[in-house]
Amino acid sequence: MSKEKRIVVVGGGTGTYTVLSALKDHPVFLSAIVSMSDDGGSTGVLREEFGILPTGDARRALVALSRHPDELLAKLFTYRFREGGLDGHNFGNLIITALERICGNFEKALQEASRLLAVEKGEVIPVTLSNVRLLAELEDGSVIKGESNIDIPRHDGELAVNRVWLEPEAKANPRALKAIHNADLIVIGPGDLYTSIVPNFLARGISEAMAKSKAKKVFICNLMTKYGETHGFVGGDFLKVLERYLGEDVLDAVIMNDQKPSESILKRYRKEKAFFVDPFFTIETGAKKIKVIKSDLARKGELIRHDHEKLASIILKLA
Repeated sequence: MSKEKRIVVVGGGTGTYTVLSALKDHPVFLSAIVSMSDDGGSTGVLREEFGILPTGDARRALVALSRHPDELLAKLFTYRFREGGLDGHNFGNLIITALERICGNFEKALQEASRLLAVEKGEVIPVTLSNVRLLAELEDGSVIKGESNIDIPRHDGELAVNRVWLEPEAKANPRALKAIHNADLIVIGPGDLYTSIVPNFLARGISEAMAKSKAKKVFICNLMTKYGETHGFVGGDFLKVLERYLGEDVLDAVIMNDQKPSESILKRYRKEKAFFVDPFFTIETGAKKIKVIKSDLARKGELIRHDHEKLASIILKLA
């Protein structure tokens, strides 16, 4: 590439961590736009007790972008207590909460955390600065309140999600809109569709900015389905949901794994009601207008995860 490209990565959780980790050693500037609807685990407790915005997804993105020579610091930001009064709390979440108290606001806290972790060619941007809650309506008409209750369903996870929304309605962070405007490439996903990816497009102004941006927009499809969100999905179903929130003519490409893991590994995942995402698209999904890039994208090993080098190779060619 002739000059440093600006790549925006939209999502949250381990999917965004994977993409950022894959790209950070290349000559690109990375802007991670992360969802602000998480309300489970350590993050949920800190939201309830301190009124702070969700720390978890932002923290993971910061760790992915870290270039600090001492790996101990990154380990510190990911350390989770397993006993005592802090049982379940992530130390990085506690650090960001303390920084928010010291600095006076959440964005300054993330900037200071970036400095501590030696994030040089990247930034982490909350998609909104509003305190929001994610809700979902299922196909039977029932409403699930809270991201954590959608993510880990207590209901019948085979029920399809009809729609999701934020309460209260929230406007986009101006920094997120600016990053989208200035991007050369926008990467969406992979990640939990309704709890990590779509919530970003619910912030008022994000979908419109995506449509107006001259950047190429690419979606990295998940390797496996998720019970409670994408049960029974094939590749085209992910695209249909994205187009519902983004518009039909926004995406330029979809990156899709087309190689099944071994049966022994799939059998273990079936116990968690997670199934291989078939790389199947139909004309109705709009895939006729979208470039579908199919390749062997899973890394070798017992856990089904995207391979960093393979992802980076495809993404950088699109940039």
